[in-house]
Amino acid sequence: MADVNRGNRPLSPHLTIYRPQLTSMTSILTRITGNAMLISALLIVWWFSAAAAGAESFATANGFLTSWFGDLVLFFSVLGLWYHTLAGIRHLIWDNALMMDIPTAEKLGWACIGGSVVLTLITVIAV
Repeated sequence: MADVNRGNRPLSPHLTIYRPQLTSMTSILTRITGNAMLISALLIVWWFSAAAAGAESFATANGFLTSWFGDLVLFFSVLGLWYHTLAGIRHLIWDNALMMDIPTAEKLGWACIGGSVVLTLITVIAV
C-alpha cells in the first residue's frame, strides 16, 4: 500500500545542499547545448526556406544572420556544436566503462570545455 504519511519523511537533497561538480555541470551543459542546437537548426532552415522563397525573403533572413546579433548566435551555435560533439565522445568512452574514476572524469570534462573553445576558434578563423 502507498505511504500516505509523506509529511514526516525527509525531502531529497536540493541543489543548495551539494557543491556543484564539474561532471554534473558538464552534463547540464550538454543538455542545454543539445536544445540550443535545435534553435540554430531552425535558423538555418529559415535561411534555406527564405532562399527558396525569393530575393526579398532571403534578404531579410540573410540580413539577420549576418548582423552582429546573428554572428553572435552563430558563433555560440558553433561552440555548442563542438561542445556537444566532444561531450558525446566522452559519453561513448563512459559507455565502455572507461575513464570513470573521478580525477579522469574531471579531466575529460575540462577537455570537453577547452577542446570546444579551441575547435570553435579554429572553425571561426578557418571560415
